[in-house]
Parts: sequence; structure tokens; C-alpha cells
Amino acid sequence: MTDAPAGAGALLGRHRAVLPDWLGLYYDDPLEISRGEGRHVWDSEGRRYLDFFGGILTTMTAHALPEVTRAVAEQAGRLPHSSTLYLNRPMVDLAERIAALSGIPDARVFFTTSGTEANDTALLLATTHRRSNQILAMRNSYHGRSFSTVSVTGNRGWSPTSLSPLQTLYVHGGVRHRGPYAGLDDDAFTAACVADLRDLLGHVRAPAALIAEPVQGVGGFTSPPDGLYAAFREVLAEQGVLWIADEVQTGWGRTGDHFWGWQAHAGNGPPDIVTFAKGIGNGMSVGGVVARAEIMNCLDANSISTFGGTQVTMAAALANLRHLLEHDLQGNARRVGGLLLERLRASCAGLPGVREVRGRGLMIGIELVRPGTDLADPEAAAAVLEETRAGGLLIGKGGGHSTSALRIAPPLSLTAAEAEEGAAVLERALHRIAG
Repeated sequence: MTDAPAGAGALLGRHRAVLPDWLGLYYDDPLEISRGEGRHVWDSEGRRYLDFFGGILTTMTAHALPEVTRAVAEQAGRLPHSSTLYLNRPMVDLAERIAALSGIPDARVFFTTSGTEANDTALLLATTHRRSNQILAMRNSYHGRSFSTVSVTGNRGWSPTSLSPLQTLYVHGGVRHRGPYAGLDDDAFTAACVADLRDLLGHVRAPAALIAEPVQGVGGFTSPPDGLYAAFREVLAEQGVLWIADEVQTGWGRTGDHFWGWQAHAGNGPPDIVTFAKGIGNGMSVGGVVARAEIMNCLDANSISTFGGTQVTMAAALANLRHLLEHDLQGNARRVGGLLLERLRASCAGLPGVREVRGRGLMIGIELVRPGTDLADPEAAAAVLEETRAGGLLIGKGGGHSTSALRIAPPLSLTAAEAEEGAAVLERALHRIAG
């Protein structure tokens, strides 16, 4: 138990008085998380929860991982920050590791403070390199909250403006079991999406790039058949259109089968640009872009980053990545995630309010509908979140056009026993709300 801070109940009022109305909070009675350890967190009243959302897929290895906290403390005691105007050993060390892991030949790495900023940078690089402001993006996608990344986000719930510095064209394929091609088998689905892409390219000037999440995160953990983006790349290459893989949520082994989500679509080589963030910092603000040297070096104006690559965040990310690799957390995501996915599929079979249980590794989505219909049920999703919280489990939610989904993405060190514990809480909630 931890001491509850005085006036914890008043924090919501203070929050509402000084922060934007559009800054959403989970739960009818919003939760203040005061500390974490391993796969658990504690609220300000001392109650413990099993964390199946990890600060939106950001606590990738474990809460308060000793190797990371030690690296942060040691680096902060020496020098927390200097900017990119000076040589920075931790930044170079991490860039070397990521370049080697990226699969991109002659890779260069630029560090940012978030996934939004990483995608911003990727769009800047692609449009400059290609001398085009046209971007292809996927329907149901999410790429960030800045002016440019909102403009390539294909999810109305997260796109507050139609104004844009880019001309964005949206492509079919990110959602397998909804839309005009949902009834096709995987091969026919891929062929139809490729034909649609080819037709679209015949009507426009050659775009700069396609930006795509291998698994759509905010959209509800949806994904196309393996190989779709490889087939897209063959068509894109005919016009020199670049492929940006947004790995902000899928990178670092979360999907279990692969270290990067794009590797499920590797038939025509790696992406031209990969963006990353979230899990690599394990809670520290780290994002970045990996690209071939000719693309990364195409800018002809000065540029720096004040906080991208700052020493204390680089030290944290290095320690976190080392732990991830040495403990084969990708393999753990595959094994434990596979068990969790099959357990949830079995327990949800026959529930009229559950349309689909999907995912891979420790990235699992449960799509909810109003029983007897194919209509989204956001009220049920909110109710399940309340029920699981009452049972000591934290999960997330998402969804796109006319969909509502629960999102399950625990730290990659989740044990089989913890997976069983969380699944039991989630099953009880689903049977009560969606049964």
C-alpha cells in the first residue's frame, strides 16, 4: 500500500480547470496511477492493477525496470542533455543498434521525442525526396496529432480538421473483415486491394509515399493479410513511390512472429522509411526515423533537434533494448500472446456482443457490436473497461469507422500466470456486458 496524497479526489477538478476539454480520460471516475512495478501499477489510493495497456503500448518491457531506472539515474547524474549540436555518445550507440536491427541498407537514424514527430519527419523526408506533396494512407489509420500527421490519419474520430499541408488519398486494405472486400479470401482480398491501388495511381500524379501501420493501433488492432504491403510495394516501385512503415506500436517484437511489423510483408524488401517510438523508451520520450542515407540526407536546409536524442532518454532506450534482446521478449510475446489469444477466442465464442477476437503476439483486439447487428457498441466497450478496472485489470479501447474495440497490449515480459489472471477478469466482464 502507498500513502494516498491529500486531495486526490480534487485532482480531476484541477485537471479540468487547466487542461483542454478534448484531452480525454478513461473511466467515469478517472484513475490516478501513482507507481508501477513489473506488469502491475498502483493508484493513488493504493489499489493494485494488472496492466494490459502499458501506457498506450509504451511500457514495453516492465514498469520501473531496474536496468532502465539505473541507466536514467546514472546518466542524469552526469549530464541529462546537451542537444544535437554536440557529439552525443549514447545517441550514436543507440543509432548504431537500431540501424543494424532495421533491415534497411545504409541506414541513417534521426531521433525525435514522439511517434507523431517521427511521422512528421518521415513525411518531410518523403515529400522533399520525391518533390511531391501527395501521400497515400490507409483507411482506419492513425499517425499522430500534429497538423501533418492528422492530415494522413484515416480515422475521423482522431482527425479534427480537414485542412492539410498534404494531399492525402486513402487506400483499401488495412481492415480485413470490413469494407467492400471483406467477403473475399485472403488472396482475393490482396488482389482486389492491389487492383484498387493500381487504378488509383492511374488517376493522380506520382505520390511521394504510402504510409501504413502493419497493424493499425488506434483503429482497433486490425491488419491485412500477410504480404499485402509487399504486393503494394511492387506497384509503388513502378513509379518510385516510397513506403513508410509506421512501427510506433508494432515495433520491437510486440507482434511475436517478427521484430518489426513490416516483416510480415517483406517479400519485396524492407520499407524505405521506418518510424518508431513508444516502447523503445519504456516510458521515456523517445521516437525516431530510420531511412536509407539518400532519403535521410535529402534535406538542403539546416536542422537540429533540441530534445530528440537527449542523453538521458538515449541511456534509457539503450538499457531497455538490451534487456528486450537479452531476455528474448519477442519470443515471450509470441508464446504468451498466443496462449492469451486462443484463451480469449475460446471464451468469446458464441458471445453475441463480440464480433471478432484478433491479433498477434501481445497486440490483441476484441471488436464489440450490438447483439444481433454488425453495429459498433462503444457503450459496451466503455462498460467493459469499467468492469475490468473493478476486477483489477487495465485495458484500452479503440476503433475506427463504425467500430468499437478493446485493446490488449501488456508489457512484453507478461508471464503465463499473469495472462491467465487477466484473461479471467476480462472473460467475466465480457460475459456480463457482451453476453
